[in-house]
Parts: sequence; structure tokens; C-alpha cells
Amino acid sequence: MAKWFSRTPRRIEVPRLRSRSEDLPATKVDLHEFTPEPMAFLGRAAYVQLTLFENLSRAISSAPTTAAKTSIGRAAELSLAKHRALVEEIERSGGTPSEAMEPFTAAVDEFERVSHGADWFETVVTCYLTAGFLDDFFARLAAGLPADSRVRIAAIFTGESGESLLAEQLQVAIDENPRLASRLAMWGRRLVGDTMLVARSSLVLSENHKSDEARVEPVFTELIAAHTRRMDALGLTA
Repeated sequence: MAKWFSRTPRRIEVPRLRSRSEDLPATKVDLHEFTPEPMAFLGRAAYVQLTLFENLSRAISSAPTTAAKTSIGRAAELSLAKHRALVEEIERSGGTPSEAMEPFTAAVDEFERVSHGADWFETVVTCYLTAGFLDDFFARLAAGLPADSRVRIAAIFTGESGESLLAEQLQVAIDENPRLASRLAMWGRRLVGDTMLVARSSLVLSENHKSDEARVEPVFTELIAAHTRRMDALGLTA
């Protein structure tokens, strides 16, 4: 750990920041049949983004280098911008942001508790993996929103993100201490289950749950594949 704090900063190559839509594979299956009413969608998504921002903000304070603080600070800004954009959509629809988010705080807070991580490294992996998974999910779920807003709201989730900024800091840490990789890979595998529960709880299912599960399964297969690619990008075995 002492080497981590004293090392000389070095330049590494990481993917450019890009629209998340570039990473979404084409699919014949969407989630429009399972989209909740707009205020419920926006309230849940806004609180998820607020929680992601809070996690990134805590990671800034414990970051081991100034470079890490700067990168994570930028990622936090991008997450907060998404939250604010969703709040604007709530207000555009005539709602009150706090009232729209309140029904979902307990479930999302519990997710934050179980996915927080034991140290700075696990916290950053959580932010990197869960933010990507949930942005991809909400972009697909937005397909069932009213026509006058669905494209605009989906664009909130497919726009610029801090994914490559977080990947850069994690890669530096793994390069410095390769033994971190196995622990972070195990943590990443654990995260996917809890993250899927958050996503599935957002769906409005019919009484025929078995049929619904069969119809949404291809989408979740693609989301898990994207999760695996994020882990692979850091050399972590999914």
C-alpha cells in the first residue's frame, strides 16, 4: 500500500469518453411493455443517480492521489448532471422531485448498503460496474415512456459518462498491485446479482410472471454481457 501512495504518476491509455449508446448492442427485444408510469420511472432513476453521485463523492475523499481525486470528481459531476436532468423531467411533468423519489429510497439505500465495498478499490469498482449496468437498463426501459419524452429521457442515460475515468484509476491500482485483480473480480461477480435485483424491481410485470421472465431474459442477457465487457476491460475475469 505504501508504494501506491508514493509511486510516480504515469500516463496510461484508456478508452475515450463516449456515448453509452455506442456500447449497446442492437436488440430486437426492448422493455417497453414493462415500463412503469413516467413519474415512477423518473423518481426511481433520479434517486439511483443521486446515490451513484453520493458514492463517487465519498470515493473522492478517500482517493489515494490527487489525480484519482480529480478523475473521480469529474465522474461525480457527470452523474450529478444526469440526476439534475431527471429532476428537470420530473418538474416538466408537474411533479415534485423529492416526492417522486421518496417511494424508492428504502430499496435503493439497501442496495447501496450491500454494494458499498470494503475499501476504496471496491467502492470504485461498484461505481464503475453498477452505473454502467443501470444506465444501460434505464435507457432500454425508457422505450415505454410517452412518445414526447422517451428519446429525450433515454439520451440522459446514453450520454457522456465517467466510465473511462473510473476505469483509468482502477487500471492504475491493478498495475500497481496485481493481486488486487482477483479480489476485485470476485467483488464484480457479486455485484451483478444485487444490481439485477434493482433493475428487475423497476419492471411492471403482469400476472403471468413466467411468460414475462422469458420475454425480458434476452435483455438481461445483453446487460450481463456488457457487464462482462467492463470487467474484461480491466483484465478481471467475470
